[in-house]
Amino acid sequence: MINSSLVRTYRELFRWPEFTPLFAVSSAQAAALTVGGLALSVLVYDATGSPLLSALSMFGPAFAHVVGAVALLSAADRLPPRGALAWLLAASGLCTAAPALPGLPVWAVFPVVLGLGLAGAVLSGVRYGLLSQILPQDGYLIGRSVLNASNGIMQIAGFALGGVLVAALSARGALLVAAGLYLLAACVARGGLAGRAPRARGRPSVAETWRGNALLWSSRPRRYAYLAMWLPNGLIVGCEAVLVPYSPAHAGWLLALTAVGMLVGDVFTGRFVPPAWRARLSVPLLMLLAVPYLVFALDPAVGVAGVAVLVASVGYGSTLLIQDRLLALTPDEIHGQALGLHSSGMMTMQGVSAALAGTVAEFTSPATAMAVLAAASIATTLALAPGLRAPVPATA
Repeated sequence: MINSSLVRTYRELFRWPEFTPLFAVSSAQAAALTVGGLALSVLVYDATGSPLLSALSMFGPAFAHVVGAVALLSAADRLPPRGALAWLLAASGLCTAAPALPGLPVWAVFPVVLGLGLAGAVLSGVRYGLLSQILPQDGYLIGRSVLNASNGIMQIAGFALGGVLVAALSARGALLVAAGLYLLAACVARGGLAGRAPRARGRPSVAETWRGNALLWSSRPRRYAYLAMWLPNGLIVGCEAVLVPYSPAHAGWLLALTAVGMLVGDVFTGRFVPPAWRARLSVPLLMLLAVPYLVFALDPAVGVAGVAVLVASVGYGSTLLIQDRLLALTPDEIHGQALGLHSSGMMTMQGVSAALAGTVAEFTSPATAMAVLAAASIATTLALAPGLRAPVPATA
């Protein structure tokens, strides 16, 4: 094996065998998901005039992740990763193209949305599990930080591209472009990645998924890691969900600042935090994620609000540090399921927190809702802190 110290910089990372094709696959998938989600939302809204159905068509795959988490995640470790990526991406492309068929009834869109969510849940586990195989242990953090940054950039670019495509080609035309991106990602996965045997033996099944999830949840240190990745930052995503009603005229600018802060946090933790500091910084970064949002209790001017969300979003870098801890606590043969469970639980919690923030804002105000959820995030972090500071046991 190549010495892990070689993966210290981004240049060394992209020279590492197979990382570049995996990066390309991840970027194309993120762009396809964003373009396709926007186009599907426009298509459903044009057909129904319903904001609720339009929102569900765009964000429904995130909620469907929870179904994949409890039923399908064992496949992330029990299928050859190259083949699993290629077939799941191709299936996602076909699902995305299906609503573009003329005459397809609106109700048929939602089984498609469910299919995309189920495929996405397994894809996350396969992709990030494969990352942990491609890179040495000390290189995972910088590799994941680059994939996170790419995902954020592709979302921004994807929404911009999706808007142009919808205007130029119609929603159906944009869906076909998104399907093409999925198929391109499938081809890159098939041609650019090496064949590998599955990490775990046996056939994927619902029973194996339950057994793996029970094993992951049976360890107290792993439970702390999962809760720390799901709850404190999920509550802050709820804060972001009400930035539009807080300041409709400046919401785009505020959301862009959250993306910038997240990028800074990922770069900082992935590139510059030495291994000896990772366990020490996870709790301070979780606190940083929430504390600036307390300023919304004072209903600040938009300039102050912008500084607050920018600084707070740097704290999202905590997730990378806790993921690193999770891998150290988890047997190699279930890394894919472990990371897939993290991703599915995170997306589900983000949706729940967005609904919670919206409900609090209905009865109070968006600014009050952000302050309340920030306080809840701080309390959750303080409750979880002892479990995150404990040393990694020899056998987790």
